[in-house]
This record gives sequence, C-alpha cells and structure tokens, in this order.
Amino acid sequence: MNNILIKQAEIIHPHSEWNGKRVNLLIQDGIIQKIGDKNVEAAQVIEGKDLKVSMGWCDLRSFSGDPGFESKENMTSFAAAAAMGGYTAVACMPNTHPSLDNKESIMYVLGTARNFLTKILPVGSLTAKNKGEELTEILDMHHAGAVAFSDGNMPVWHSDVLLRGLLYLKPFNGLLMVHAEDKYLSVQGQMNESKTSTTLGLKGIPKLAEEVMVQRDISILEYTGGRIHFSHVSSPKSLDMIKDAKKKGLSVTCDIAAYQLILDESYMTTFDTFYKVNPPLRSKKDIDAFWKYLGDGTIDAIVSDHQPQDTECKNLEFDLADFGISNIETAFASVHTANQKISLADLIDKFTVQPRKVLNLSIPEIKVGASAELTVFDAAETWTPVAKELKSKSKNNPFIGKPLKGRVKAVFNGSQHQLF
Repeated sequence: MNNILIKQAEIIHPHSEWNGKRVNLLIQDGIIQKIGDKNVEAAQVIEGKDLKVSMGWCDLRSFSGDPGFESKENMTSFAAAAAMGGYTAVACMPNTHPSLDNKESIMYVLGTARNFLTKILPVGSLTAKNKGEELTEILDMHHAGAVAFSDGNMPVWHSDVLLRGLLYLKPFNGLLMVHAEDKYLSVQGQMNESKTSTTLGLKGIPKLAEEVMVQRDISILEYTGGRIHFSHVSSPKSLDMIKDAKKKGLSVTCDIAAYQLILDESYMTTFDTFYKVNPPLRSKKDIDAFWKYLGDGTIDAIVSDHQPQDTECKNLEFDLADFGISNIETAFASVHTANQKISLADLIDKFTVQPRKVLNLSIPEIKVGASAELTVFDAAETWTPVAKELKSKSKNNPFIGKPLKGRVKAVFNGSQHQLF
C-alpha cells in the first residue's frame, strides 16, 4: 500500500471545511483517506517549517516545443518541469511545428501526455499555422479535446477573422485566448518603450501596441458575444479597459505573467537576453499597478508564460535573440518572494481556482474520499534554483542562482505523485 502522510499542513482551499486549519492528511493509493487525525503513521512523511496544501496548481499559458522544437522542450521534460513547479494541469499553447491546428495534433498531445502526472491541456490554433488568416476546424478540435483556442504568441491581427472566430466558438461556449499586439506598432521592438530604451539604443515596444488591440477586441466581443481571455497583459490602461468590460457584463478575463510582477525594464541595462520577453518588462510604476489590479480581481490568474529557448536562440546579439523566459519551475516561488500586497490565500487562488474557472474545469476537492489533486509547498523554505537541477531542457531562466522563498515539496494527481 502506498501511504503518504502530509504532516501538520495548513489547508488553503476556499470550499473545504478544513480551509485555514493546520492538520495531518493521509493519502493512500491516490485517495485522501484521513484529514485531521493526530495519531497517523505512514510509510512516507512530508514535513516542513510552514507546510501548506492546496488543490493542484493550474497554468493557463505555457509552451512545450513538442512537436517540432524538441531541442528546446519535449513533452516529457515539459511535464516534469511543470510538476516541479507545482502544477497538476497546464494549458499548452499551439505554437509548435506543425502547429496544433487540427484534431490529429490535439490527439497527439493528449496521447503523448496521457500517462503524465501533470495533465497537458492542448489549446488549439484559432487560425491555420497561427498566421491569423484562415480559421481552423474549430469544432473538430473541440471534440478532440482542445480546452480553448488561440494563436499563442501571435496576435489575431485580422479583425474579421477575430469576429468570425468568436461566432464559431459561441455555440459551445468556447474560449478565445488572445495575445494583444499590433505588430505594426511594435515592429522590430526589443524592450519597453521608455527613456531606458532610448538610453540603451534599443527599439521600444510601446504599451499602445497592446492597448489598441485590447480596445478593438473588446469592441468586437461586445458586437458578437462570446468569451475572450487576454493573455499576459502588460499595460495598466489595458487592465482599465478589461475592468470596464467586466463591469458591462462582457465575458472577459485576463492573466499576467509571473515575472511581470517582479522584473522591470531596468534589468535590460545588462543586455542579458534572458530578460527579453514579449510583451516586454515594463516600469516599476507599472508593476505597482499590476499588484493593485491583482488585488481587486481585475487580473484573474497568474501564469508562468513558460517559453523555453535553447542556447542557440538566446546566446546572440540582443536584437537577434528570441523572446521568452523558461519559468514554469519558478513562477510561484518568484511571485511569493516578491509579494507584499495580497494574502497567500488570494495568491494561491490565482494559481488554482481562477485558472480553472477560465477554462471551465472542475475544481478539485480536499475532503476525505476525494481523489488527491494536490500541491504541497513550504511557504517559508528558501531555495536557490540551480540550472542542472531544473527539469526543463532549456535554462533561459533569470531566477537561476537567485534565492527564492516558497518551495514545492510534492504534487499528487490521482494515482500518481512526486516528492521533491
């Protein structure tokens, strides 16, 4: 029998009768067998200075590289990295080669990942090859198991394609996830447009490039109806518009990349390509605004925005290097380390309940008899990420070598589990 005792851990789960209480949990063969019993023995024991247990974390935005870019990340390393980061479910963006733009590609992801501890949830391409020109067979991919539709790190630049896409998604309440960027306004951009970009001699990406697309998309949504989720938003003005849209009753949600809550444009002065992301790192003033919108619920979820890049794509002149941070193993710890604005329970909500609400997924329970879909972490433990210990094949992670607070100790997902 596989017995594991989680010893004296605080439960963080808004719908559990044990929420906020520090108790023992006994997991046996993937099922929560006991909660609260003081005298419990087990073959394995998980302990910590400030141990917490929540439902398994869920990521709304990450990239696998498989198929086509397996040198950066294959499905196995992707799932292993996600588990180390505390995730039991991750939404996988469709920017692969070939892209996830037909039912066979969706079935490939689900088939490859069917035995992994972390569930890989494929997001189907809205348009063929993510080019924004021709709609895919949306209904076929929905029936094959796509949890949402997106062009990933490409914008839906064609207004009519966006309009028709929303109309096609409406009959089954499908979700459109968008990267808001006017490519004509951001062309050749390398970092946030500001005095810093001028000083460094780098072409800036103005927040306007995001804002005009958010405004357009909300206007079209108001016309068509349906559901839009804005991914990795990086402008306070964009968030103002999203907040107003929510007040109007439109079905609008959004997320922010974990690193956008911590890193600002000043890191670009080193010309370290590990900090080159799109949308770019913004100002310290913007970060303060992001925390405010996180606290008032405008920002629904925090995502890893995990974009693995190999050495050949990052160890280049700054303007030639690819965008992206490998962050799925450090997303929670980095945000938790920086957090002085919201409660831990509210922070965990952005990693658990809210992402599942966006995707219309069921909410795992923490009660006796329930299947264990749990993340166990020590909120007080300090650790330093080491490149060779991370599971992702790509090491373009700017948090490597930096002390972080909050470490994942174990993840459970039904009959599977892993202790760290």
